[in-house]
Amino acid sequence: MVALVGQSTLRGFFLALVSGIVYFTGTLYWVTNVMAAYGGLPVPGAIGVNALLVLYQASYVAFFGMMLARLTRLGGGRLVLAAPLLWVAMEFARAHFLSGFPWVLLGYSQAAVLPIAQLASIAGVFGVSWLVATINASVAFALMAQTQKMRRPFTPMAVTFLLVIAIGVWGSVRIARGALLTAGEPVRVGLIQGNVSLEDKMDERRSRGIYASYLQMTRQAIFQGAQFVVWPESAVPFYFEEDAAAVELRRVAAEARVPVLVGTDQIERGRPPKYYNGAVMLDESGVTAASYQKMHLVPFGEYVPARQLFFFMSRLVEAVSDFSAGTSPTLLPVRGHRVSVSICYEVVYPDLVRRFVNDGAELLTTITNDAWFGPTSAPYQHFAQASLRAVENGRFLVRAANTGVSGVVDPYGRVVQSSAIFEPAIVLGDARFLATRTIYSRIGDVVAFAAIAATALLLLLVRRRVQ
Repeated sequence: MVALVGQSTLRGFFLALVSGIVYFTGTLYWVTNVMAAYGGLPVPGAIGVNALLVLYQASYVAFFGMMLARLTRLGGGRLVLAAPLLWVAMEFARAHFLSGFPWVLLGYSQAAVLPIAQLASIAGVFGVSWLVATINASVAFALMAQTQKMRRPFTPMAVTFLLVIAIGVWGSVRIARGALLTAGEPVRVGLIQGNVSLEDKMDERRSRGIYASYLQMTRQAIFQGAQFVVWPESAVPFYFEEDAAAVELRRVAAEARVPVLVGTDQIERGRPPKYYNGAVMLDESGVTAASYQKMHLVPFGEYVPARQLFFFMSRLVEAVSDFSAGTSPTLLPVRGHRVSVSICYEVVYPDLVRRFVNDGAELLTTITNDAWFGPTSAPYQHFAQASLRAVENGRFLVRAANTGVSGVVDPYGRVVQSSAIFEPAIVLGDARFLATRTIYSRIGDVVAFAAIAATALLLLLVRRRVQ
């Protein structure tokens, strides 16, 4: 921010672009391995694809820099205090434009700082991003004001400091009271982490062995007291609804009177047929009570947008599954309550999870197959981002991941139970069905919309002032 003040629009763009490249190279480096190992690309090609993604993500930071440079050049250095508004506007755009990729937003840096993370229950992750950016803007203002001999250089920093203290105290009190930990009906959840490699999953000769392993772990979870069992994304290596082997799991669920959520690919027969990444809920009698089809697909992972445009990536296009997107945010019945399921990276979209809650979800579940990421920071990034959905919506969140991290997060963002990555695990944890609504679940991303409106207004006012 200090470097951007008073710069030309072009220089501001490139300074911030460099910053964005550094940031996203450090947080998205694992994409290279995914593209090389599972996308069928040679290592140089995988590095190139990763570089394009990093450059695209960094472009949003670049536009932030361009706008801040323009504002401060035309309107004066004090407008560095508008940086948080510009930043949130750009983050919101990154989360939605071209289907969006809101990975590692600034607000997620506070996911483990629980008193501050409580702000998400009011303003969502974009509100937390605004707070972090505001702290930095106040420091930038103080540094800049001293060199320019401006009056009261530390006033914004003092105000921000008091704001952070107030939020921290309020957040600590909210956690200590723990009202949501005694509300609603309790349920003991069993999360099955099979730790099946992608190579084994794709080998049809191993499919029955994989299924038998999940059945055995499910029986063990039920024996240990699980009242609701969750399998990870694509846990079943066949079309569950069409395969005779499904009767075994149905029998387990019916005999124990325990509902089971199963991640499985689905097919809709037709000409041509449609394929879905989905989840099936078996009720206490072992009957399919409802199913969900993933709505937010992974570009270049589950489908290729504009295939003709990306003809030069033919090897990747051939390796990518051709899934169709689901159209309905279906809720699934569990023991007289309704739960949602977010599949894989759907959970990093705040508005989608909020939509489930507004439709009546009393418990958030998310299933994923993070084996794609390998032993990198990505599984931990994914889990941390999911945990903030619990705070935003005031719900317990349970997560079953094929290779981890699997776990239970309470409505205050505390990790109740969790597993290590790349080892088989049965994670048992206590959750509750909750109906209380947070402020964020009611008002949504008002902070982001306000930031966008304020950014547009500031740019307009500065332009008119110059004219």
